Amino acid sequence: MGKSIVLVFVLLGVIASNCFAAPASNGKTPSVTLPPAAFAAMKTIDPEHIRWQVRFLSHDLLEGRGTGQRGGDLAAEYIGTQFALYGLKPAGDHGTYLQKVPMVGIETQPATTFSLVPDTGEAMNLKYRDEFVATDESQNPESLVDAPIVFVGYGISAPEYNWNDYKGVDVKGKVLLMLVNEPPSDDPKFFKGKALTYYGRWTYKYEEAARRGAIGAILIHKTEMASYGWDVVRNSWSGERSYLRADSRPKLKVASWIHLDVAQKLAQATGLDVDKMISAAQSREFHPVTLSARLKAHMVTKMRPFESNNVVAILEGSDPKRVGEAVLYTAHYDHFGIRPDMPGDNIFNGAADNATGCGILLELAHAFATAGQHPPRSIIFAAVTAEEQGLRGSEYLGLHPPIPANQISLDLNFDDIPPLGEPEETEVSGSERTSFYPLVEATAKDFKLAIRPDARPEAGHFYRSDHFSLARVGIPSFSVNAGMKYKDHPAEWGLQQAEEYVDKRYHKPSDEYTPEMDFRSNAVIARFSLALGWKAALLPELIQWESGDEFEAARRNGPKNP
Repeated sequence: MGKSIVLVFVLLGVIASNCFAAPASNGKTPSVTLPPAAFAAMKTIDPEHIRWQVRFLSHDLLEGRGTGQRGGDLAAEYIGTQFALYGLKPAGDHGTYLQKVPMVGIETQPATTFSLVPDTGEAMNLKYRDEFVATDESQNPESLVDAPIVFVGYGISAPEYNWNDYKGVDVKGKVLLMLVNEPPSDDPKFFKGKALTYYGRWTYKYEEAARRGAIGAILIHKTEMASYGWDVVRNSWSGERSYLRADSRPKLKVASWIHLDVAQKLAQATGLDVDKMISAAQSREFHPVTLSARLKAHMVTKMRPFESNNVVAILEGSDPKRVGEAVLYTAHYDHFGIRPDMPGDNIFNGAADNATGCGILLELAHAFATAGQHPPRSIIFAAVTAEEQGLRGSEYLGLHPPIPANQISLDLNFDDIPPLGEPEETEVSGSERTSFYPLVEATAKDFKLAIRPDARPEAGHFYRSDHFSLARVGIPSFSVNAGMKYKDHPAEWGLQQAEEYVDKRYHKPSDEYTPEMDFRSNAVIARFSLALGWKAALLPELIQWESGDEFEAARRNGPKNP
């Protein structure tokens, strides 16, 4: 008997001996008992099944699963075919498994010029990819920019934290220079302390700059603040970027990053000091500073309208009164495709990110579909596109769900699950913000999984994966992952593996499948998530956000129109 099968029976024995979840201290979430069908479904989950899904989805033949590219379309068709083979009902467009997502590809061309021009001294003509990356979000083939540069600190306006980096300054028609991340603090009541909030994400900063009428925004990259190196920025932002086509929100003509060295040279050329600028930005008393410099840019863009696809299937619930409600499982299938301009290996295979999440999603779909009993509520499985482009596919899914968002009790998301062996911890960051958390705690205990706080809260993982798009429309959502402690290894080993992955493989062609990968971790996370989802489907009431949470209003009132 293989070790993986032994592990299944050990876990099932533990759960069966204690299948009642502890009730919530606030009385919101009652205990539920998993039926025999749920345990039978868990038995079918096999780490080797996940292995072969990951191997195929990250194979060179799928060409890196680029959004709107041949390999991405092949991956979508493959996943839809798997759903069909499992007997799940299609929940996409017109009776199919595919939900078409209208998009436009935007690729910055070599003819683009980007110059930082001090009032005195020589212009700094920057080299694309090495010193800057930039995208014209306005969806125009050409844009000319000649505008003054204003340093706006972190580029954040957060009344609830008594913080405003704009201080009433009119930035319309200007280019905003800003820092990544947010003001540092250990106070959990101030920008949640060390944990990054959405205010620290580049997406928010560009959105806020555009809302205020700025023509462009330049983020200063600093590895310690961004939680990743310049190579991640270069790989993520060069090549084609994808946006939702029908998006009427204001957009920047220049959405860009510059290398820290460039920022230092610009500051020196204008009589400033980057370190002092960063220090000043950490105070509530900070006021915007107009630099004695302008950005002169000629943005040349190749435009490509296209349609990508979310892949959506449904297992209908067994309770006629609750069949119109659902639990949702999500994972993104896209990665960065092929970069013809890169020498050597230029296929971004995305084995860990996120063939692993898709492998778990498919194994869960098979387990639910072959169980002898359906949960009371329906179960939706969605493999979404364009996560690497800014959560575009899940954003579209959230705005166009197969059933109303206020009838979806929970979204459980899977993204980049390390295949490192048998986990002894789980990370479920964000679950504590929901009424479901007591059941998460109880279920983790049943699986002998310690709940580990986010190992890198400063990286803002809650705002960097597809569950965030579902949270924005009010659905209680979080990702499920392994922690850092694995059997027969200290937690330090797990941390070392995570650091090595970020340094050497994250968003790089080297994120490839290898036979040495140990998918027991992925199988445990799948079984744990099956138990969570089945319990959510059994609850008498829909799950809610905790009172005062930033997504509570969307749950109560519905999402705001984008």
